[in-house]
Amino acid sequence: MVMAKRKFGADQSGATMVEMAVAMPVLLTLLLGFVDFGYLFYQWNAGNKAVQMGARLARISTPIASGLALEAKTPSDPTLVGTAVPAGTYDYICTADSAGTVSCSCGTGATCQNLTVSQASFDFIFSGGGGRAGMVNLLPTLLKSEVRIEYAASGLGYWTRPSGPVPTITVSITNHPFQFFFLGGLLGFGNITMPSMLSTVTGEDMKSTWTP
Repeated sequence: MVMAKRKFGADQSGATMVEMAVAMPVLLTLLLGFVDFGYLFYQWNAGNKAVQMGARLARISTPIASGLALEAKTPSDPTLVGTAVPAGTYDYICTADSAGTVSCSCGTGATCQNLTVSQASFDFIFSGGGGRAGMVNLLPTLLKSEVRIEYAASGLGYWTRPSGPVPTITVSITNHPFQFFFLGGLLGFGNITMPSMLSTVTGEDMKSTWTP
C-alpha cells in the first residue's frame, strides 16, 4: 500500500499535458494581443492618411461653407483694400450629424458672411469621386459624424483679392474608436477612442478641379 502511494506520487505521466493546459491560454492571449495591437497601429496609420487625403481634397474642391467665397471681398474700412486679411477674421467649422447631414458654424470671435453649405462638397471629401479616393476609402470604419473640416483666416491673402480668400484648411477625425477583435472576445476589452488627428493645408485659389 505504501509502495503504491509512493509510485502514484512520483508518477510524471500527464504532467506535460497539464503544463500545456496552463500555458496555452497565456500564449494564445499574447499572440492574439500582438495581432490586435498590430491592427490598432494599422488603424492609426490609416486615420493619419485619411486626414491628409481629406485636407488635399478640401484644398482643391469647392468649399463646403458657401459663404467663404464672400470673405475678403470688401473690408468694412475702405482704406484697408489691398492689405492683409487679419487672422481670425472668419472661421467656418463644418461637421456632420449621425445621419451624415453637414452643417457649418462660425468660430468664436470670427465673423461669417453666410453659413449655407454644400453637402456634395463634404461628401466628395469623405467618399471621393471622379477617380479620387476619399477619406473613407483609407479608413473604412470612418463615419461622417467623426469628420471636422475648418476654413479659417490665418493672415494670408488680402482684401478684394480677385481669387477670394486664402484660408487655412484643417481636416480632423474625432471620437473614432479603435476596435479590438480578439481581446474583446477573450478578455472583454471594449473599444477605446482614437486620439484626435488632423492635417492642415493652406488653401489655393479655391478654384475647383472638381465641382459638385
